[in-house]
Amino acid sequence: MAEREGGPRPGGRSARVQASVHRATRDLLSRMDRAAVTIPLIAAEAGVTPSTIYRRWGELNELLADVAVERLRPDMVPVETGSGRGDLLAWAEQYAEEMASGIGREMIRDVLAAEGETGPRRCCGYARQQVAVIAERAVARGEAFPEIDMILDRVIAPIIYRILFDEALATERVGALVGNAFSACA
Repeated sequence: MAEREGGPRPGGRSARVQASVHRATRDLLSRMDRAAVTIPLIAAEAGVTPSTIYRRWGELNELLADVAVERLRPDMVPVETGSGRGDLLAWAEQYAEEMASGIGREMIRDVLAAEGETGPRRCCGYARQQVAVIAERAVARGEAFPEIDMILDRVIAPIIYRILFDEALATERVGALVGNAFSACA
């Protein structure tokens, strides 16, 4: 059966295999030490052959990164507090807390351990989309709002850097980052 031009069918066999492999990977990671998880174990759990996983993801790091990126995809729009600053603060505090959790740290490491740039770019894209929603609401209310790249550089990047190389930022420090970003755009 030939694939349609432009790639595989959305929701077709490829999507079912991906969902099954992702689910199996998450299940195994919840039950076992990460060092014990292998592609053959994942394949058996997912009901596919190891060659299916190797063809699609190449190696375990790529699969773990793909699973992590999917878990990092936001499942809701940022909370609306009535102001752009308040919305960004609420979102940034939640983001910092989630990324600093054990699961968040594992997901960050998995994304960064993959060979390609696709995972990190998709994660950055998710954060950019969330901030864009907040910015659009603020602008619609007539509020000044920092450029999205400024938020990435002055709020999100320090959060991730501190999680990876130091210790997670306290809520007050996240608030100070948001305040600094707004001060710079005033």
